[in-house]
Amino acid sequence: MSTLRPKIRQKLDSLSARMAELLVQVADPKVIERPDRLAALNKELGLATPIVADYRAWLKLEAEIADTKVLAAGADREMAELAAAELPELEARLATATEGLIDSLLADQGDDRRDCIVEIRAGTGGEEAALFARDLCTLYERFAGRKGWAFEPMHDTPAEQGGFKEIVFALRGKNVFAAMQFESGGHRVQRVPETEAKGRVHTSAATVAVLPEVEEVEIAIRSEDLKVDTFRASGAGGQHVNKTESAVRITHLPTGTVVACQEERSQLKNRQRAMALLRSRIYDAEKRAKDAARAAERKEQVGSGDRSDRIRTYNFPQDRLTDHRLNRNFSLLQVMEGKLEPVVQALQADERERRIEAL
Repeated sequence: MSTLRPKIRQKLDSLSARMAELLVQVADPKVIERPDRLAALNKELGLATPIVADYRAWLKLEAEIADTKVLAAGADREMAELAAAELPELEARLATATEGLIDSLLADQGDDRRDCIVEIRAGTGGEEAALFARDLCTLYERFAGRKGWAFEPMHDTPAEQGGFKEIVFALRGKNVFAAMQFESGGHRVQRVPETEAKGRVHTSAATVAVLPEVEEVEIAIRSEDLKVDTFRASGAGGQHVNKTESAVRITHLPTGTVVACQEERSQLKNRQRAMALLRSRIYDAEKRAKDAARAAERKEQVGSGDRSDRIRTYNFPQDRLTDHRLNRNFSLLQVMEGKLEPVVQALQADERERRIEAL
């Protein structure tokens, strides 16, 4: 029979108690008069409610199994046989419920349920690195399509031969960050570039940063701390590109963080998307400042874009994708078609065990 580790049960008991507190707070007239506070509490309550409901169902099932075992060991032979026959199914249900409950709790502890913003930058390798950055973007767009997520371009800096020096986009849907967080880091490619006339294999690199998207109420940004510039968008877009200053660049003066968005025709929409990117960067920076271990891990993952600084290698001549954190190979052709699930699932399983221990 599957059971919950003591630390996990303690976490769930605490979450149950917190949910009871939230129910009292959201009914408080003083809180109701503060829409921002009420919204934050309701959001927390909305996340806690399904987990607590599942935990209560788990406790009920655990009690049912205990009662059934008592009957199975009882003096009434007919009742004991019936109870013994029911036990395997009940225990199988508990095992499934236990795994689901742990997954829900782990998701609640981090940023798994959040949408995300992805930044891809070409590293070592010149034009070929820029083309690889483009290919990574296409890979994630295809993966998003398979998952039913929304893919929303935000900003890009084109390279001369069709690639990107930098490209930024948002992914929105169910548990986006839970899957995409493992893409942060250095990605190395080995292939014959489109720019290579003699058929030689080259090695290039790109870096990927995946930032959890945060709500406006979670990060306080004062308008007086912002410098907002507008400019004409570059790249495709026809006459609109040349005539309208719809692109937006925002500088957060206290931190020196600069973001830009040019994908929308509306300056307002570009500003909204740029602010979303700014919040995500500040949120990520604050989390890294509070957690030295997270800072060290992110620096190790994202790195500088050098060929030797990598989490994954894409070897096209051998149709092999190697994830160096898992020390496992996958079909490169399938991954480039957007079938990233086997890699993500393996990384999630590995991360799951670490996070259970951390609880």
